Amino acid sequence: MISPLAYIDPAAKIGEGVTIEPFAYIQGKVVIGDGCHIFQNASVMDGAILGKNCQVHSGAVVSGIPQDLKFRGEETTAVIGDNTVIRECATVNRGTAARGVTTVGRNCLLMAYAHVGHDCVVGDNVILVNCVALAGEVEVGDYAILSGHVGVHQFCRVGSHVMISGGTMVAQDIPHFAMVAHQPPSYVGINAIGLRRRGFTSEQITLIQDINRVIFQSGMRYSAACDKVEAEFQQSEIRDLIISFIRESKRGVCKPYRGISE
Repeated sequence: MISPLAYIDPAAKIGEGVTIEPFAYIQGKVVIGDGCHIFQNASVMDGAILGKNCQVHSGAVVSGIPQDLKFRGEETTAVIGDNTVIRECATVNRGTAARGVTTVGRNCLLMAYAHVGHDCVVGDNVILVNCVALAGEVEVGDYAILSGHVGVHQFCRVGSHVMISGGTMVAQDIPHFAMVAHQPPSYVGINAIGLRRRGFTSEQITLIQDINRVIFQSGMRYSAACDKVEAEFQQSEIRDLIISFIRESKRGVCKPYRGISE
């Protein structure tokens, strides 16, 4: 159902079974996939590409102009994966010349007032709770959960299966599987409950814990700790994922919380 009270540019490409409610605003260079629901007063701007069964709720803006002073009007996009829900007043800015595209994956939930800045890459099954703010060119891995009012500095990376406590201001990379809290943000353990819910075995969870004890609790520099992990733990996808993330960090990795015990 498409309301006659909505504005839809004739050039917009609208899929089958799409609902567009009164006073929604759809610009021309837009693709809206089958089964999407655009609620009243939502805006889907030039460059938006929505997958199937997405929801864009009241006051949300998808593919708004980047809040970046170097943006010069270049033609860029914001791509939203299938089944993603963008709640009230959330915003997803389109890309700049840096990457050309802002990406939000499949099955994500962006709660009210969340913001995804230009050129971000947000993985699948990510939850951004109310008022989370991602600056430009942030990367967020699959299944990450960022609690309310978390802010992430430009260029930071948040690994997959991460849980970040509410109100945390992230200025360094957060490695895969970590739980982070306090200010400044500190590693406080692994997201064991989340990993169990997603089908990780007890052996895999124990391996992650053992590797992270070396990295975060041995007192060694991260570079030396990664060398120790590589020497002492059998090669595996999990081992390599953890150490490669740390070695590739350009902003540095969050520090452990003093007095932590697992």
